[in-house]
Amino acid sequence: MRNSIIGACCLFLFTFFSTAAFAQQDQPRIPESSSTQTIIQDFGLGKITITYSRPNVKGRKIFGGINPFGEVWRTGANAATIITFSENVIIEGNKVPAGTYSLFSIPNKNEWTIILNKTAKQWGAYTYKQEDDLLRFNVKPIDVKEKRETFTMQFANSTTKSTDLYIVWDHTGVPIHMQTDDDAQITANIEKLMQGDIRKRPYFNAIQYFYENDKDLNKAMQWALEAEKLEPKGPWYKLWKARIQLKQGKKAEAIATAQQGVNLAKAADDEEYVRLNEAVIYQAKN
Repeated sequence: MRNSIIGACCLFLFTFFSTAAFAQQDQPRIPESSSTQTIIQDFGLGKITITYSRPNVKGRKIFGGINPFGEVWRTGANAATIITFSENVIIEGNKVPAGTYSLFSIPNKNEWTIILNKTAKQWGAYTYKQEDDLLRFNVKPIDVKEKRETFTMQFANSTTKSTDLYIVWDHTGVPIHMQTDDDAQITANIEKLMQGDIRKRPYFNAIQYFYENDKDLNKAMQWALEAEKLEPKGPWYKLWKARIQLKQGKKAEAIATAQQGVNLAKAADDEEYVRLNEAVIYQAKN
């Protein structure tokens, strides 16, 4: 009898949970009118992550209309836009510590105020408190010729040192310039790595970083010469050596080095490095 009762209970629980799970799976779904998007941009030693909802124009007047000028806006739809920096950054000249923030804005015709608020999770701007702001700064909007029906946030002009975040909707775009705040750490990392086993040193990345960020070109040239010895048939180190020489004002030497790079690239049937080395020759001659 006892076994029968236990068996009946087990059967009931199995049937209950199976039915509940099936019912949950069978629930009808309705799409959000403003879809959610998460974008991630590698930046310096870290990442920038943005999660926001994307309303559509739907024939409405947007800025100065459904989004009145001079009022705090969630910068999207539904929940306030969330932005996370895994490392410290500099936004429009303002230092911002790593962390997660809500991103609000105050649209105006000729100037927008961008707000980073320390309360990351908020619904709309209904509970927004200015005293919780980490930072406010102003930027100029730009006219966008081609209409953007869906509210969009995107990164452009991204390098190892900077990137631009664009807020775009309807015929309005708002660019926000960001810079990395980890140059000292990157440089220290490079210096440490370049003291290791000569055959494991990240020559390409080290030379490129020093060249693009206007650091010690003599040191970059030293690395290029070392790398040449390790890969004498590689046209890529000829390219960086020539670029450094050109930046140092040594045009004749840059032309000679780049021509060596062209010859090596042709021998390897590498059209990309033929083109890149020829570009240095063209720059040096013009």
